[in-house]
Amino acid sequence: MALAHLTQADLDSWVTQARRFTLQGRLPDYIPQLAQVDPRLLAVHTIADESLVSGDFAQPFVLMSVIKPFLLLFLLEQVGSDRVFQQVGTEPSDQPFHSIPQLKNDDGFPRNPMINSGAIALTGLMPKTSGSERCEAFRRWLNECAQTQFILDEKALASVRSLPNQTNRAIADLLVQRELLDRVDLAIDTYNQLCCLSGTIADLAQLGSLLAKPHKRISPIHQQMVSALMLTCGLYEVSGKFAVRVGLPMKSGVSGALLAIVPKQGAIACYSPAIDKVGNSVAGLFLVEKLAQELELSVFR
Repeated sequence: MALAHLTQADLDSWVTQARRFTLQGRLPDYIPQLAQVDPRLLAVHTIADESLVSGDFAQPFVLMSVIKPFLLLFLLEQVGSDRVFQQVGTEPSDQPFHSIPQLKNDDGFPRNPMINSGAIALTGLMPKTSGSERCEAFRRWLNECAQTQFILDEKALASVRSLPNQTNRAIADLLVQRELLDRVDLAIDTYNQLCCLSGTIADLAQLGSLLAKPHKRISPIHQQMVSALMLTCGLYEVSGKFAVRVGLPMKSGVSGALLAIVPKQGAIACYSPAIDKVGNSVAGLFLVEKLAQELELSVFR
């Protein structure tokens, strides 16, 4: 079986089944704008030989942590793997995505690029310009490479900025002490803007194509590195469980975005804003697991 064997009828049927899972999650109430989204929204877009889409596909949303693999990919391309992995590790985390105790236990060196400390540390490898200039250069690179239309959601950014964001600031403070960052404010501003890049489910699926198939502007070894880290770290402390159950590189965001890569075939993008206690979309995980099992997509088959 393969992702290309998926039919519109099956996708529509599975989306109908997935809708009941939107009632089992919660909205992230610590970000005002995300707390106001309709939790019943659900969309999926698959890319293989052709594209299929189902659900509320016109709804835009912010990427939040789904941007992290692509920040990693961008920097691998810009500065190379040796420099990147001096800045961040490759080990899975068994703590929540914003854990300060884990960062302290690791002497201020982030476990991996898929958690907050790792992504904030990676901003230290971006040019020493403003957060806005960094985000814009990255946004343009993404849109050119993936043929997407991501924009910066200014309302979402204002919502994020309205909070004290003490946890991420504490993380950045530790990274400055470790000399992985120069400036806390610049790192936090950059990170917030990257997380507030916004698009549709089609844009998210197109992002997946940067990792799933050969690309003239991206090194295959960098695609492999990012996909491997998504498999082992992309769903935070439950990454191992879903590596067994699904067997695909995945990355989630607290906005309800979820992206799965089917190497050499395509990608599955889901959006459902109701998340579980770990920060992963409940309906999105159901859908990806359903597709992976029914179409035998696991990379370990």
